[in-house]
Amino acid sequence: MSEIVEAERRLGRTLPTELKQLLRESNGVVGHSHVDTVWNSDQIAEQNLLFWSNESFAQLYMPFDALLFFGSNGGGDQFAFVQKPQRADIFVWEHESDSRRWVANNLRDYLGRSLRVGGDDWYQL
Repeated sequence: MSEIVEAERRLGRTLPTELKQLLRESNGVVGHSHVDTVWNSDQIAEQNLLFWSNESFAQLYMPFDALLFFGSNGGGDQFAFVQKPQRADIFVWEHESDSRRWVANNLRDYLGRSLRVGGDDWYQL
């Protein structure tokens, strides 16, 4: 069974097509300062299962079940697709404020923005 199929099985969800295509080619992307710009398939499954089921997160934050996290900035903020309703846009979840806001039109746009020279806080500009 492929790693992508296994991740989808564990999550009980289908990964977005754009993300699956990238994972087939690279199984993750490491950006500036060794930040996991896009996690590998296993890490996507692990992190989302943690966010969706952690009881202390449920007490501290709004629900995460509409989001599919796939990468981080290395400092606690996470990047996600909105899956309910499904859309191609990428949002950031800022862990200190529990805010969720738009940062890119799609995965290609996200990669272009996040991998540009300028640091891992590109989305805060």
